[in-house]
Amino acid sequence: MIEEYDVIVVGAGHAGCEAAAASARLGVETLLITMDMFKFAQMSCNPAIGGIAKGQIVREIDALGGLTGIITDISSIQFRMLNRSKGPAMWSPRAQCDRVKFSVNWRNELERIPNLYFWQDAVKSIDVEEGRVVGIETVFGVKFKCSKVVVTAGTFLNGLMHVGGKHYEGGRIGEIPSHGLTETLLAAGVKTGRMKTGTPARIDGRTIDFSKMTAQSGDENPDSFSYLTDENSGKIKIDGREYSRLPQRDCYISYTNPDVHDELRKGFDRSPLFNGTIKSTGPRYCPSVETKIITFADKQSHPVFLEPEGTETCEYYLNGFSSSLPFEVQYAAIRKIPGLENCKIFRPGYAIEYDYFDPTQLLHTLESKVVKGCYFAGQVNGTTGYEEAACQGLMAGANAALSFLGKDEFVLSRKDAYIGVLIDDLVTKGVDEPYRMFTSRSEYRILLRQDNADERLTQRGFDIGLASEERFKTFKSKESNVNKILEYCKETSVSREKINPYIESKGGKPLTQGNRLSAIVLRTEVSLAELTNIFPYLKRFGRYEIESAEIKMKYQGYIEREEQTAEKLSRLDYVKIPPQFDYEKLQSLSIEARQKLARIRPTNIGQASRIPGVSPSDINTLLIHLGR
Repeated sequence: MIEEYDVIVVGAGHAGCEAAAASARLGVETLLITMDMFKFAQMSCNPAIGGIAKGQIVREIDALGGLTGIITDISSIQFRMLNRSKGPAMWSPRAQCDRVKFSVNWRNELERIPNLYFWQDAVKSIDVEEGRVVGIETVFGVKFKCSKVVVTAGTFLNGLMHVGGKHYEGGRIGEIPSHGLTETLLAAGVKTGRMKTGTPARIDGRTIDFSKMTAQSGDENPDSFSYLTDENSGKIKIDGREYSRLPQRDCYISYTNPDVHDELRKGFDRSPLFNGTIKSTGPRYCPSVETKIITFADKQSHPVFLEPEGTETCEYYLNGFSSSLPFEVQYAAIRKIPGLENCKIFRPGYAIEYDYFDPTQLLHTLESKVVKGCYFAGQVNGTTGYEEAACQGLMAGANAALSFLGKDEFVLSRKDAYIGVLIDDLVTKGVDEPYRMFTSRSEYRILLRQDNADERLTQRGFDIGLASEERFKTFKSKESNVNKILEYCKETSVSREKINPYIESKGGKPLTQGNRLSAIVLRTEVSLAELTNIFPYLKRFGRYEIESAEIKMKYQGYIEREEQTAEKLSRLDYVKIPPQFDYEKLQSLSIEARQKLARIRPTNIGQASRIPGVSPSDINTLLIHLGR
């Protein structure tokens, strides 16, 4: 007997969990296959979610109806809003999490979703007939029929770990790799390559001298990732269940020094990174400590962050000290760091090489152009990071389900979300190193803020069935209240006698005459949240609603200008290119443009214009040929 499902998700990492949840919640029977039922969305590296641009992605996932933001809030042990000293386009939420509870909470939520089923096994092949997915086969020899598969295998595909001269097959430390899947996809015409990532040693907190380090606390009034989390109590309700925030914990900062660097250099001749053992490309923006010593040879120290792994464990993550050097070298070097002179180590850092698939062979839905019905999400697309993986999983799972149901595809553009930027970068430009999201990758940072993700995406998530009725009502309530605040500020006249004491207390120049409250809010020293004591009407609104209204007023001109720019640039996205367009017949295109356009097969002129090597004159040629 062979069971049949509508959608099968391979792998239960961050991408797989979001993919399975999205697919099942859209009403199709979904099977999630994982090697270990106790490691859903495992935090294989640092126990944190969010950060620069990554935090914006998580808020977008939440706004669409995904679960990463909710799971993070109920698993968080420290929350910080990064870049508060900069403009709101740069504000980025980040949370330390209890690693074990994070995984358990994911499993609990997944098991409550109707239409979602589980199978513990490893997938060894995807069955393809006439270029279409028809099923999968596992290592146990079990076969499942399906027409849609979402591959989210992370670092497990032919994974190979390195610690100095020691090499072990594995997808994570202590876990077996996955063999066979890459080979079957390669045979079907999917291009593959190898990439590398790494992780640092874990430290026994009982042996750390924290007195020699600087404590790094979370925000005094912590925010949240999910729009469903109550801003005052920190409580979040999911389908009638209520969760409370976990006890908050500090992180700690120390620094390397020349003695640490000297110890590390003793092992460079045995480093798999330097002796040719590792031939694949690692993440540029999360380098190993040995790479930092060579790249930044003039620096005498580098920061390292001691991050707790949970509320009930003494295990600490040594952020900033990723390494694949021999264990004895790592151990000696770590013990030269102030505060770690007598530390004990739970396990060493290591590097891992794994297979990925060329993302330029994907459509914007993350479906393969080569194998119909096969979707890819996460590190198998050449990305790095939980957040980048989770958003791809959400989009791939949703599109797999929508396609099965015969509904329109769900695609986000570059002006819609960082998720749109990420996917467009992958399918248009490809990757030659692990891809990490930064705010600088977006042309529309002022539009794509963390505070307005619900304004941009919740309606769209609700329309396709991802965002719940409860989430949609929460969004509409916030939208209504923000508009009330804006209207109140626009209509309220303020005398100089009433407002000048506050302005002068903030070091501002006093008003010479009265003005509208909306005009006063534009002043840099004025905070709308602080004006609630002067204008009692504002006290009826929440902190996030007031913050959102203030941002809209202070940055109105910038926002409107960027919206106009986005609208002009996005017009090219409406000029479609036929799927089998013959670029070779256009000899007026450069040779490079013909080759890259034929390989990537952009769906529209906007995407074509973003392909490296395709010039503005090439775009003009295409426009003329297409009658534009």
